[in-house]
Amino acid sequence: MKRILCTTALTVGALIAALGLPAGAAQADSTPRIDLRVLVVSDGGPSTDAIAAELDTAGTPYTEIDLTAADRPVIDAELLADTVDGRPRAKYQAVVLPSDNPFAANSTEMAALVAYEQTYGIPQVDAYTYARPEAGLQYPDYSGSLDGVRAEVTDAGRAGPFGYLDGSVPFEDNSPSVGESYAYLAQPAAGADFTAYVDAAVPGTSQRGSLVGEYRHDGRRELVVTFVYNQYQQQFRLLARGIVEWMTGGVHLGASRNYFAVHVDDVFAADDRWNSELNCTPGDVDCPDGAGTPDPIRMVPDDVDHAVDWQEDHDFTLDMAYNGAGSVDHREDHNGVDHLTDKLVADRSRFRWINHTYTHAFLGCEQDTTVVPWRCATETDGSVRWVGRTAVVDEIATNRAWGESVGLPLENDELVTGEHSGLKVLPQQPDDNPNLAPALTDTGIAWLASDNSRDPRQRQVGPATTVPRYPMNVFYNAGRAAEQVDEYNWIYTSRAQGGSGICEDYPETSTCLAEPLDTATGYAEYIVPLETATALGHVLSNDPKPHFIHQSNLAEDRIAYPVLNGVLDGYDALFAANTPVVNLRMKAIGTELQRRAAWQGALRDGRVTAYRVGGTVTVEAPDGVAVTATMPTGTTLAGTAFGEAYAGERSGWTPSNGAPLTLALPSSAAQATGTAEPAPATDPAPATRVPEGTREYTAAH
Repeated sequence: MKRILCTTALTVGALIAALGLPAGAAQADSTPRIDLRVLVVSDGGPSTDAIAAELDTAGTPYTEIDLTAADRPVIDAELLADTVDGRPRAKYQAVVLPSDNPFAANSTEMAALVAYEQTYGIPQVDAYTYARPEAGLQYPDYSGSLDGVRAEVTDAGRAGPFGYLDGSVPFEDNSPSVGESYAYLAQPAAGADFTAYVDAAVPGTSQRGSLVGEYRHDGRRELVVTFVYNQYQQQFRLLARGIVEWMTGGVHLGASRNYFAVHVDDVFAADDRWNSELNCTPGDVDCPDGAGTPDPIRMVPDDVDHAVDWQEDHDFTLDMAYNGAGSVDHREDHNGVDHLTDKLVADRSRFRWINHTYTHAFLGCEQDTTVVPWRCATETDGSVRWVGRTAVVDEIATNRAWGESVGLPLENDELVTGEHSGLKVLPQQPDDNPNLAPALTDTGIAWLASDNSRDPRQRQVGPATTVPRYPMNVFYNAGRAAEQVDEYNWIYTSRAQGGSGICEDYPETSTCLAEPLDTATGYAEYIVPLETATALGHVLSNDPKPHFIHQSNLAEDRIAYPVLNGVLDGYDALFAANTPVVNLRMKAIGTELQRRAAWQGALRDGRVTAYRVGGTVTVEAPDGVAVTATMPTGTTLAGTAFGEAYAGERSGWTPSNGAPLTLALPSSAAQATGTAEPAPATDPAPATRVPEGTREYTAAH
């Protein structure tokens, strides 16, 4: 039973005395103000860092105190609370500690935190703690690795903060030689008011031990986590939302969703094929001029039917980045016949469409392909020879006109250039083509795709804002699984193993395979699981950036689908129906990233204020900066429902004109506000002790 009571004048009087505030600080309305900010107390470990990273990504403000810093502030009553206009104020709505008590015995700092939590009803997250009676648990029934273990959300967890999950919480096991997780599994201590939210089977027994649970005691509430993790591991990514919702009561600034979008480049065109004997792609710049014979890969009408059926099965829409010249050239070469285009145009409403330029020309410097790798051609004075403004405009405008002529439903302000060209590309072209920005102005482009692997930050290029895209490691020049594996081996094996040695030359960005993959099995057994895990990691990280593949990957062996199935089917197995994948088109993704940047800037500059008094939340933000927040279902803003439903709550962006925004919480949430009934003064719990011989692990990634 939660021991949270509405504040009374007597309670506030006790509060004022305890905190040493001036007499007369209480007003007729004695309900405290709770600022919407989290206090993260870190010891430099991965678990508190992971929670801080989750708050960062969501746009939830927090203050971090590093216990290892010599100049850190002392945690005392003054740091935690004060008064504003005579009203008691709690400066933090939640406290995150690295363990249930990271301080020395009889610590005055822990005593201040205990008093603060009791007085204001502030919850505490124990980011990673040893199972012991002081944390509401018996000593561990099991201590050790959980690599590959499938934990479960309990009935209480599904009815509470983890209701967005379907039940299973699989722990990663990426390497048999690396310990990736360490945990303590334990039962609630005798007489403890403890509810397990996530548990796992205790090896060798029929019992289950808690991994995440709520401990209620002495007028306080703690979320007790007994496994170590880092911000990248899937088990944390699955539980991060619930940890934040528990500590904030579902009332906080910032929002989180699970996004996935897939752009298919080069539609209507053909992609050159990898040559396993030459170890390059005839017809493309990685092969010397004249080497080999180009062998193009192009979709056929059956591939379109498959794509349509796949979309319907997965309730997902692909974004087709198209090159109109591919169809025009095909018709010229085949007596006016192009069954692929006819099929795609007939099914055009089934997909989203993006202008990918007419011929897929390289729009940066003029390329000198007489050498491998290529270099920028130069003028007689040594300056770079750039593709001209008129040529760039023609590529954009002609493709737009062709798309409109066949009835493609376009957003004319979106653009993906061929190979993201025109933008800087290292090492050959360290600067953007100076003719690109004027050409974007001429053609009304507002959203321009960039390659996240080389240009990850959203930036302005003339009138356009970039939308970084993740390249999937499913190669553009592979239509068959064996081709993909052969090229993969060339890139990711050492010279001694018969590879290119690229992985040896760039160890900071690449890792060599121990041995080449089997071309018959390597794709399904190695590449697909790896690429699935990478993409799903992006989905679970509140990251809206799109991924991109190529039309060749939907043709022949259709090698993209095993990865896409792995992401979407894997996601569906983990999440409840109230938490669907959010599938946005390019300009909506750009807008989301743009809003986040403005919001984060306002937070950094201290220009956002937000607090809760009873059932009312007030947010002040600069004029023109949209506010992002998460609230319980039933919350209203100016009499209308706030935000959009997601993961059992309401969240979204709200425009700000600089005036305060006032949100009314539903009565169920408002009643939970208040201070806890003060508990008798007690010594704080002793510092965490790990039994002799127990090793402390850091999560590996």
